[in-house]
Amino acid sequence: MAQNVAEQLVDMLISAGIKRIYAVTGDSLNEVNDAVRRTNGKVQWIHVRHEEAGAYAAAAESELSGLACCAGSSGPGHVHLINGLYDAHRSGTPVIAIASTCATNEFGSEFFQETNTIKLFDDCSHYNQIATTPAQLPRMLQAGIQHALGKKGVSVIGLPGDITKMDAEEITTSIINYVTAPVIRPADQELQNLAALLNSHEKITIFCGIGASKAHDEVVQLSKKLNAPVGYSFRGKMSIQYDNPNEVGMTGLLGLPSAFHSMHESDLILLLGTDFPYTQFIPTDIKIVQLETKPERIGRRAKVDMGLCGTTEDSLKALLPLIEQKADDSFLQTQLKFYDKVKDNLQTYVDDKGTKNKIHPEYVASTINKLATNDAIFTVDTGMCCVWGARYIHATGKRTMIGSFNHGSMANAMPQAIGAALTCPDRQVIAMCGDGGISMLLGDLATISQYNLPIKIVVFNNRSLGMVKLEMEVAGLPDYQTDMHNPDFAMVAQAMGIKGVTVDDPEMVEQALREALMFNGPVLLNVMTDPNALAMPPKIEFDQVKGMALSMSKLILNGQMDEVLNTVKSNYKHVKDLL
Repeated sequence: MAQNVAEQLVDMLISAGIKRIYAVTGDSLNEVNDAVRRTNGKVQWIHVRHEEAGAYAAAAESELSGLACCAGSSGPGHVHLINGLYDAHRSGTPVIAIASTCATNEFGSEFFQETNTIKLFDDCSHYNQIATTPAQLPRMLQAGIQHALGKKGVSVIGLPGDITKMDAEEITTSIINYVTAPVIRPADQELQNLAALLNSHEKITIFCGIGASKAHDEVVQLSKKLNAPVGYSFRGKMSIQYDNPNEVGMTGLLGLPSAFHSMHESDLILLLGTDFPYTQFIPTDIKIVQLETKPERIGRRAKVDMGLCGTTEDSLKALLPLIEQKADDSFLQTQLKFYDKVKDNLQTYVDDKGTKNKIHPEYVASTINKLATNDAIFTVDTGMCCVWGARYIHATGKRTMIGSFNHGSMANAMPQAIGAALTCPDRQVIAMCGDGGISMLLGDLATISQYNLPIKIVVFNNRSLGMVKLEMEVAGLPDYQTDMHNPDFAMVAQAMGIKGVTVDDPEMVEQALREALMFNGPVLLNVMTDPNALAMPPKIEFDQVKGMALSMSKLILNGQMDEVLNTVKSNYKHVKDLL
C-alpha cells in the first residue's frame, strides 16, 4: 500500500532514531499526528501545552541522546517554537523542527495563519527549507538530519498541510543517515610548537569548555604534567570538575575568584574547547593558546598567540607524549590553597540556613546536591538558579546539568526536565526553577502530570526577578516592576495532579527534599527563599570586577576576610556574595 508524505516523514524520523515528537497538533499537522498514531508506539507524540516547551524538551532530549524532534502547526504553532529552537541551536544540540504551513496554493495570499518559514527560522538553523512537492520531502529531510548531526544545531523542514496528504515518492538515496566521528587534531609541527611553548612556561592555567567534555582524563593528565590549575565554563563543569585534583572552579559572571585569580596570575592560558563569551574575564597581557574544532571561532574572544584546530580529546592524546613533567608545583599549590578558602567562604552561606520565609537558597541547593543520586540530571533556570547550580551542584562524572547557558532564556528548566525524564526514565530528574521562570510556562505542568513524569521541581520562590532586581540596584536604578505576585505554586501543582508542598521553614528543607526524591511520581516543592540572597549581577562594570577580584585575592590569601567583605560592601552595596 502506497504511503502518503506524512507516513514517509514519520518512517524516516524513526529510521533516524527519533523516539518522540514534541508538539501541539492542529490542522496542518493532523496527517503527521495520525501517521504517528499508526506506528503502534515506534514513535510517541508528546502533547505539550506550548510549542516553546516542546522545543526546549526536544533540545534536552537531544543533549542527552543525540537527536530529537519537535513540531508546530501553521503560523502561531511554529512561531511558538522559535525561542526553544534558538536555545537548541546556540547550544549546538541537533534538533529537527517540523514547521507545517498553510496549503501551497495559498502561498503569497496572506492566507489565514500564513508565515514565511524561511525568513522566520533563518537565524536559528543550519538547514531551513520548505517542501512544496512530495519529491522534495525525503531529500530535504535527509539533508536536514545530516546538517543537524554534522553541524550540531537545528534543521527546519517546512511542510505544507496539503503536501502531507499526497502520495509519497520513493527516493532511494535518502533512506540512510550518516553519523561520523572523525579524528581532528593539529598537524604534527603545530603540536610540537605547542609542546615547546607549554614546556617553556612555568605558570600555566588550563580553561575548559563543553568542547572538552570527552577529554576529562586527558585534561587531568595534562594538568598533572604541567602542574597547572584547571578552570572551566558553566557548560564544562560537569565533565571537568569531578575526580580532578587540580580544578579551581568556574570564572565569569557566575564563577568564583579562584579561577579568575589563576588565569590572571598565569603567564600562559590554554583554552580547550571553549567559546567563553565574557572577554572581560580573560587577561590581555599574557600568552593565550586556543584549541577549537571550529577555527572561525579562534581569537574572537581573546588575544590569541597560537590558534589550533582539533577536538580536545584527539589533540591532547597526541600532545601528551611531547609534554615534559614539571617539577615546580608552587604556582599550582598557591591556586589550590586560594580555592580552598573560597570554598570555605561559600560554605558559610550553607551553614546559615536562613529564617522562616527567608530560607537561604545556597542551603537549598547544597541539600539538593547532597541528596541527589550519583547520576541525576539537573535542569536550571536562567538567573539566580544558575548561580546556585553553578556553585553548589557538584559533578560526579555521571551527573548532567542542562540550562539555557548560551541563549540565556527564562523558563527553560521545567520543559527541559520533561525531555530529560522521557529520554532517561531510569535517572532522577531535578528541575531548579525560579518563580519567574516557572510562571512563564506554568501550563506545561499539565504535560508532566499527563505523562506521569517523576520530575522533582524545586521552585526557588524569592518573590522577585532576583537577578534583574540586583542588576538595577547595582546600576543605581530604583527597583521597579521586578517583584512577583505569585500564586501558591504548591496548590497550582495539586490542581494539575502533581504533589505540591510549600516549605517556609529552613528546618524542614532536608526532610521535604528527601520525601520528594523518594516519591514515586512528580513533585513540586515551593521553597520560600530569601529575596536578599544576592549573587554577582551580569552588568556590573567589568573593570571594577577585575581590580576588585585581584585585591580581594590578596586579602583572602592573607586571611583578611573582614577586609574582603568591607571591600565588597563599599563597592557594591549588598553584593557580598561576589565571593
